[in-house]
Amino acid sequence: MAKFVPVAVVLASLIAGCAPEPPAVTLELPVGVLAQSSDGPAVMTRPASHLAGDPARGKEVFRYETFGNEGFWSDAARLPQGLTAAKLTPAGALGLGLSFDLEAMAWPTRRAIIGELNQNFLSGPLLNSPATLLELLNANAVIGLVVKDSNQDGQVDLARGDKLGVSCALCHAITDSALLDNPSGGSIGRRFDGPAVHTIRIGALLALAANTRAFFPLAQLQQPDGSSIGRAPASRGLTRTSSEAELDAYFSDPAFYPRGAFDQTADGVGNPLHDAPVFRADLAAPWGSAGEVSTLDHLTNAKYTLGLDPSALLTPEGRSYLRLTGGAAGDRLAADYAEVLEVTGVTGFPYVDARKLGAPGEPVSPVGRRVDEQKLVDLNGYLNSLAAPCGAVVDTGAADRGRALFRSTAGCTACHNVTQRTSVPAGVVAMKAIFPGDAPRVLGERQAPMVPLLDTEGSTFDDPMIVFNASLRGLQRGVALPLLMDLARKPAFLHDDSVPSLERLLDPTRGPNAPHPFYLADPVERTEVIRFLQRLDDTRK
Repeated sequence: MAKFVPVAVVLASLIAGCAPEPPAVTLELPVGVLAQSSDGPAVMTRPASHLAGDPARGKEVFRYETFGNEGFWSDAARLPQGLTAAKLTPAGALGLGLSFDLEAMAWPTRRAIIGELNQNFLSGPLLNSPATLLELLNANAVIGLVVKDSNQDGQVDLARGDKLGVSCALCHAITDSALLDNPSGGSIGRRFDGPAVHTIRIGALLALAANTRAFFPLAQLQQPDGSSIGRAPASRGLTRTSSEAELDAYFSDPAFYPRGAFDQTADGVGNPLHDAPVFRADLAAPWGSAGEVSTLDHLTNAKYTLGLDPSALLTPEGRSYLRLTGGAAGDRLAADYAEVLEVTGVTGFPYVDARKLGAPGEPVSPVGRRVDEQKLVDLNGYLNSLAAPCGAVVDTGAADRGRALFRSTAGCTACHNVTQRTSVPAGVVAMKAIFPGDAPRVLGERQAPMVPLLDTEGSTFDDPMIVFNASLRGLQRGVALPLLMDLARKPAFLHDDSVPSLERLLDPTRGPNAPHPFYLADPVERTEVIRFLQRLDDTRK
């Protein structure tokens, strides 16, 4: 349930830092267990490091840089027009999981909202007025939705012809909930960059656009044989003739497009991935759930030149990229998307400001385009500098026993380090190892070193790896290892949200062929390992 927090009360851990680590506890383990214990692969250096620029400049890039994608979101998808037509209010935006930066608000507005929450909570007139949302958007107080002075009149005002774009912060920044905490939605407080936004309804936000069809390549599409891949039934697969209402229904349905997830791959497969945190980027590698990108700036460039402006698929380089990665299916996607944009009156694409660079398919520029290099490098520096949120306050004894289990009988350290102050191994875990039940059918052949287009029916776990996987750079098809931090806040597990809790993730009743089939049979031991995982942050040894 949402709650109003007096403005003087702030989450202490975000202001004062994490509590000191308690003294280590020595545990008595059965004979033989110590010999099997391990602190993990302990990769101490990064085999694929990325350049790190100025964190201060990178902070501005993270929060406010769009690289020109406001052209796509405003002129192609027409999100501002959709928000106006829907009469979206701050209360409605909070319901979508959007959050408000308290410090970006004009002082009179901030004071009025505090007073209204105190008197009427979320039912007051100010938070239920579309005019208030417009004011907050113009103040860039809606985290991740950035209004640009597109008409260069010296004022930022959507109502006067300016445009609305998207920054990294939309999916990777929360607040400290200093003023309002809504566990199932957004919050109001001071920005806290880096954590994943678990409650945001990206699909529902896309559905509010006046031309949702502009997001066509990011939807679950129907193939010529009537099949489609994703959470929606095959009969719900979308085509170039699907109506605006049909695309809206797909994107806004949480069963097809879960909270906290964004389908960033323009491949016609319905594979929204749960948003990942971006703090301590110096410890993580490779990038993408499938390890398809070796360095952070390559991933960021791909998100801006393609994920946040899919119209780049219709450039000559974009069409070549689709042909390379999807063969005939890629050509068909380009043809269908071109028809959709023509029918909906979209012209002038692509919108993102980028220079031509490299050949299509190269990690440095998948669609042959790359945004400002210095800004990418500065962003690297900022993401490297972001500390992880403090671990949860849990029963110390249980967490310490869980740590011992994690090091020994649970076998977790074959892949994961005990301390999260150490880089994760930068390889890719083979699909069969992480998902023994993987039994894919071949959807299409591809040029080596890329593996064929493969899909295991009945599972969403491998859907993101059908088209975009590490074979694009000569590695195996599989999964990259994550950092194990901020887990107490996470509402679902595995990149496809297929497991609803840590308890369920470690429960052997999921079966030996399920994704990530690494279990603890004893329920007490499960709880102890969970407490250890929930406590993890980047301060503990």
